[in-house]
Amino acid sequence: MPYRIEKDTMGEIKVNSTSYWGAQTQRSLENFKIGIEKMPSELILAFVFLKYACASANESLGLLEAKKAHAIKEVCQTILDGKYRDQFPLSVWQTGSGTQTNMNLNEVISSLATLQLGDDFRQKRTVHPNDDVNMSQSSNDTFPSAMRIAFVLQLQEQLLPAVEKLEHSLKQKEEEFNEIIKIGRTHLQDATPLTLGQEFSGYVEMMRKAKEQIKDALKYLQELAIGGTAVGTGINCHCDFSALVCESLNEMTQTKFKFVSHPNKFHGLTSHDGEVFLSGALNALASNLMKIANDIRWLGSGPRSGIGELFLPANEPGSSIMPGKINPTQAEAIT
Repeated sequence: MPYRIEKDTMGEIKVNSTSYWGAQTQRSLENFKIGIEKMPSELILAFVFLKYACASANESLGLLEAKKAHAIKEVCQTILDGKYRDQFPLSVWQTGSGTQTNMNLNEVISSLATLQLGDDFRQKRTVHPNDDVNMSQSSNDTFPSAMRIAFVLQLQEQLLPAVEKLEHSLKQKEEEFNEIIKIGRTHLQDATPLTLGQEFSGYVEMMRKAKEQIKDALKYLQELAIGGTAVGTGINCHCDFSALVCESLNEMTQTKFKFVSHPNKFHGLTSHDGEVFLSGALNALASNLMKIANDIRWLGSGPRSGIGELFLPANEPGSSIMPGKINPTQAEAIT
């Protein structure tokens, strides 16, 4: 396989000649041959948003040459548009700080930005991975910031709309079933009556509460550690850098949940309590979904020799030996 020689502070290393990454990415590939799990694409794209915003902030502060900043931003936009996704091959099993992934981004963007300026990165990097792409940054503040950017965007674009859609569907069923009277049960034994609509109103409220709990968690995830650099002091970083990065991120992502500079970078670098808070909200959502799915399976059991209060959609055959059998497969998939 054709290769080129890349250098870093550790010396020389061979890199596939068709790859845009450099020495530190290659060392990670060779040192961490663990598992098959790669860094999630959502995290990589969040990192790209961050690198774009950092270049923009450094340019605004007069720290990064305009031509280099523009090259970095053009490359970042190209990656966001779907190109070069195969250039981020690192395993999730690596150093705890995520330094190799940060450098993977820096090296790839450096190579492509150098080409953008008409130079050959194999000979000399006109845009340096550390001095330019990683200017005013450390792995210690970029990685936790990228994590939170990914969380906020995925919650806003994927999870919250799905929860709202389910809440709306359950609300429709609540209204549809409002006058159907059935027996309530405690300990799986008959209790006092209620309407099926009232039963479903409980499910609606579960989704509403889950949505609010996730939004509560987002308040903490909007605070970014960027600007704290290595240990939270902000060494090698302009005092206005963090605010400008957040401003650029908000403009690029058009998020409803605006990113802000973390008020205490020492906390932002050393604690993931916002992520733990989110984990609790997601756990509550999962528990409620388990409850709803199990109730529907149970109430739809039979239909002749079970409870049979609900007739479940016949979406697919449920047996290879019993014609006409229908199983609650969608509910089973949740549980």
